Amino acid sequence: MEIICNQNELNNAIQLVSKAVSSRPTHPILANILLTADQSTNKISLTGFDLNLGIQTSFDGTVKNSGAITIPSKLLSEIVNKLPNETPVSLKAEEDSDNILIKSDRGSFNLKGIPSDDYPNLPFVESGTSLNIDPSSFLRALKSTIFASSNDDAKQLLTGVNFTFKQNYLESASTDGHRLAVALIGNEEHIEKKDNSFSNEGDLSVTIPTRSLREIEKLISLRSTDNSIKLFYDKGQVVFISSSQIITTRTLEGTYPNYSQLIPDNFSKIFNFNTKKLIDALERIAVLADQQSSVVKIKLENTDLASISADAQDIGNANESIPVSYSGDDFDIAFNVRYLLEGLKVIGSENVLLKCNLSTTPAIFVPEDNLNSFTYLVMPVQVRS
Repeated sequence: MEIICNQNELNNAIQLVSKAVSSRPTHPILANILLTADQSTNKISLTGFDLNLGIQTSFDGTVKNSGAITIPSKLLSEIVNKLPNETPVSLKAEEDSDNILIKSDRGSFNLKGIPSDDYPNLPFVESGTSLNIDPSSFLRALKSTIFASSNDDAKQLLTGVNFTFKQNYLESASTDGHRLAVALIGNEEHIEKKDNSFSNEGDLSVTIPTRSLREIEKLISLRSTDNSIKLFYDKGQVVFISSSQIITTRTLEGTYPNYSQLIPDNFSKIFNFNTKKLIDALERIAVLADQQSSVVKIKLENTDLASISADAQDIGNANESIPVSYSGDDFDIAFNVRYLLEGLKVIGSENVLLKCNLSTTPAIFVPEDNLNSFTYLVMPVQVRS
């Protein structure tokens, strides 16, 4: 195999697929990137696969001889990254040995590879459900909910985001047990049914690991604006395909919690805040709150101002008042300030509504201008007087 390509294109491809290379491989070949070259199309393809997440990308180059070889990911990444930008790079692998010669105009490197025969094939979905999804809608659904997924591997199913692809909209949800984010993205023109099994009774619902979604987010962000992305799903495997990239990931097995029943139907108290003013005040108060428990109190008296405060014992305290629209009895409620900030930062509307009943029951934040598009439920913190 022998190829010549642009350093920048090769480097970008390596950085992309190396995210799917295992840092603790169960087999030496899983620490490598698979490089394949096709002389008939002049296409160079790179693949990383850790048996859970797989990323493949391809780009154009000059292929003098077709072939395939696997190369240590970390070494290849560091070498190519340090080569002069935009210069030609050649890679040559001898047929009768596993040596790879990398040449640039500044010098050469010899690496030991592993033959490609033992490299595992990326799973491809041959049957099951296939959809065309609108990249911008999927990206919005992902960004609106990914932050609330759990980091606790003991709660395996909660370490991902649940997506439900309905006939005319996309719903995404994530929870870590303390908070819940749900986004509804209208999608009437964008999700196309591709097989007969996808109906209103059998909406496709999959839970995708957060780690995989961070790479899928990058893939979708890079795509050209007019491309839809193809999604294939079958037997615990999801494959996303755009023009020159493929990402395959296992789904998280199990039935995702029925989160809609956690959201109260009625609220006795509704407060209307300017979103930016609330975020700014919380960020200032968080300086003190983060010194200890990360708890902020919101005190609402029958005036047009809400008091936000934090008390860090033996360190100090902070208090700030911001405008609020509310008419009702005096009310106190406390939250983890980080939970509040992460949820508020994905709300795009000018004003946000805080709805609650008691200081001990779930509260929700919703954008004022599009109440159904995003719901963020947070459990209050119990504060001793």
